[in-house]
Amino acid sequence: MITDLIAREILDSRGNPTVEVDLYCSNGKYYRASVPSGASAGSREALELRDNDNRFHGKGVTKAVNNINNIIKPAIINKKVDLLTVDEIMLKLDGTENKTKLGANAMLAVSLATVKAAADIDNKELWEYLSVNKVSLPIPMMNVINGGAHADSGLAIQEFMIVPVVPMFKERLRAGSEIFHSLKSLLKKDGYHIAVGDEGGFAPSLSKTTDALDYIVKAIKDAGYEPGKEVYIALDVAASEIYDKATNTYKIDNKVLTPREFLKFYVEIVDRYPILSIEDPFDEDDFDSLQMITKLLGNKIMLVGDDYFVTNKICLQKGISMNAGNAIIIKANQIGTISETIETLVLAKKNNYIPIISHRSGETEDTFISDFAVGLNIPYIKTGSLSRGERIAKYNQLLRIEEKLLRR
Repeated sequence: MITDLIAREILDSRGNPTVEVDLYCSNGKYYRASVPSGASAGSREALELRDNDNRFHGKGVTKAVNNINNIIKPAIINKKVDLLTVDEIMLKLDGTENKTKLGANAMLAVSLATVKAAADIDNKELWEYLSVNKVSLPIPMMNVINGGAHADSGLAIQEFMIVPVVPMFKERLRAGSEIFHSLKSLLKKDGYHIAVGDEGGFAPSLSKTTDALDYIVKAIKDAGYEPGKEVYIALDVAASEIYDKATNTYKIDNKVLTPREFLKFYVEIVDRYPILSIEDPFDEDDFDSLQMITKLLGNKIMLVGDDYFVTNKICLQKGISMNAGNAIIIKANQIGTISETIETLVLAKKNNYIPIISHRSGETEDTFISDFAVGLNIPYIKTGSLSRGERIAKYNQLLRIEEKLLRR
């Protein structure tokens, strides 16, 4: 049984407030969970409840904390430690489409803590508790160059990632680390700043997208790996951030492109570079262009919806109906509960959309997404670069899980 619930305001990796909760159970233990926050959020995401007052420049979360302590807590005390039960109670308490009453950050903290408690009470590892049958270690998509809303580099594209596909997770992590340090050396040698952005990648002041891609390809080779065979490249464009609604154009590389010109740009770089995946290639409301690029490139690469689908099964169903995209980012804080996250994941798999579990730019040391990826057999994980402790914590958890699986 749930015996107590205590929520508090903590800081995320960007120094902004977020929600943490301790859920106490009749076994005498408590289970802690914390919630991440995104810098570039899709407009259809569930509400991240902020105070909007004079504390923390308006970013305080005491409203969300109070909702947990004063509204959610009385409703779940003495209830069974069961994810579906707790999530259903919270959804009824909130009663809104986008969690505008309680806040998705409040609800997710409790949902996360509940599933952690349920796993321990069942005497199982979290990934083991979440699994239905098959489990697997995900392929990491590692953000090595930051742009867009994640850095002040001047690059329009938000994330340039490397994707090591070598066998064994520990070897993928090793490849990522070696390439990351090779890239650091190349940038430093050429006089670029090697400070890192929100997600731990470098933020050099490069003038063009292809400059960043060229550096990454060279870093892969310098580290001793073969681009397009052992290591690929993935992009998160976050195109809504560079879209001008008034003119229906995109600004990138000091050029203004129409949707069709932007599509031609994608075709050219996919032909030139070992690109495996492009996320949010057009504005989040432009499903027609997503449909068009899927028709052109969907048999070659992943066309990933993040701001398009926001881990919401209704938004995903629209993409499925239009054959727009073929992959989806899974972020629990976009929807607000773990049970709803799993529903969207199931819908994606049923319709052959490739799921990618993802962190946010404002992270905590919570490693839930690592266990989630393994237990629910999610093929890819985004959790940042090869620096910053809140990113590395997720990778290290995957190393531990792989070790346990190999011992079985």
